[in-house]
Amino acid sequence: MRDAEEARLSGLWQHERKLAARGYTLVCGVDEAGRGPLAGPVVAAAVILRDCRRLEGLNDSKRLTPRQREQ
Repeated sequence: MRDAEEARLSGLWQHERKLAARGYTLVCGVDEAGRGPLAGPVVAAAVILRDCRRLEGLNDSKRLTPRQREQ
């Protein structure tokens, strides 16, 4: 994994740990996919995972290659 990507993910993880220390128990991940104005085709999704482990390959859809998106 590239250093910049590792740093980005580490920062997100640290932010989640700080929120957990303040009593937050759930984190919701949100992503959307679509082009152009909101009136056009858009798909949005949200998920809450209770276990705070890292899911290999889980990422912003814009950061994935077309081949990775199809898997």
